Amino acid sequence: MSKKRYTSSQVRERFADFLDSAERGEPVLIERRGVRFVLQAVSAKPRRTSRRSVIAFMDRAVASGQWTWNWTAKSVQFARRAGSR
Repeated sequence: MSKKRYTSSQVRERFADFLDSAERGEPVLIERRGVRFVLQAVSAKPRRTSRRSVIAFMDRAVASGQWTWNWTAKSVQFARRAGSR
């Protein structure tokens, strides 16, 4: 597969066509004032898949946001918010 050379003015006129060619894997060589540039598609990073939840059970107070923390010198514990039922 040989690379086709294009001038910068040709690319400016048909930029979307050259992007399509690069996306199909066709090499696109652009030359401007003696300097050569290669246009090629770079594949995106694979998206992260969703993970399985590690929480098997959730208290209704926690799910509804009606909780807070009780801080003591020795520990931290969940506690129901005052006035919520």
